[in-house]
Amino acid sequence: MDSVTDNGRQFTDRKIASFLSNLNIKHHFSSVEHPQTNGLTETANKVILQALKKKVMLAKGEWAELVPEILWGYNTTPQRSTNETPFKLIFGSDAMIPVEISQGSIRTNYFEDAANNQIRQVELDTLEEVRDEARIRSETMQQIIRNKYNKKFRPRTLQQRDLVLRCLEDVQKPPGQGKLAINWEGPFRIAKVHGRGLYSLQTLEGANLPNTRNIFSLRLYCT
Repeated sequence: MDSVTDNGRQFTDRKIASFLSNLNIKHHFSSVEHPQTNGLTETANKVILQALKKKVMLAKGEWAELVPEILWGYNTTPQRSTNETPFKLIFGSDAMIPVEISQGSIRTNYFEDAANNQIRQVELDTLEEVRDEARIRSETMQQIIRNKYNKKFRPRTLQQRDLVLRCLEDVQKPPGQGKLAINWEGPFRIAKVHGRGLYSLQTLEGANLPNTRNIFSLRLYCT
């Protein structure tokens, strides 16, 4: 069995490595070939955080009480990339929002148990098709965004022995510094160029660093 994670400190710990090894799980780091897969969870959290900021206003301490309704709103709102709600992609039907129950709607006023069971069975039978269509729409949008990015993208390369700074992920930053923590550390020296934007680093004293780094997480160091 294989396991893929980003380069967060919690995944590079020796205890985690030993735990996975005992279970015969091969551990891979996503940022080697696909740095864009790092922080996908953080991206979803960012959406939730933005919604919380709009709700709590000055009462910052009440954010925990608002999480359930924020998550409900997120899960019942059609996403731009799929044109479907996360709720429907999981359960196969649109959620019934509270106002439909309190104020009434076509779904509640004309509810029939037998017809509902039949409709529900059809929804479950076609759920995989709905998910496939959502996946195709999402991949199509990603391709459009990728093409727009590639038109403006100017590739850059680094050479062996170049001095660079490496980007720090949130879990690698000193605790307690929050938004004021440094984002880059170094300098380090390029020890080996692997191609396809992958590099091995070493300290200025010559000690090799574990794991390769992608060029997107490196910046040329200027003295």
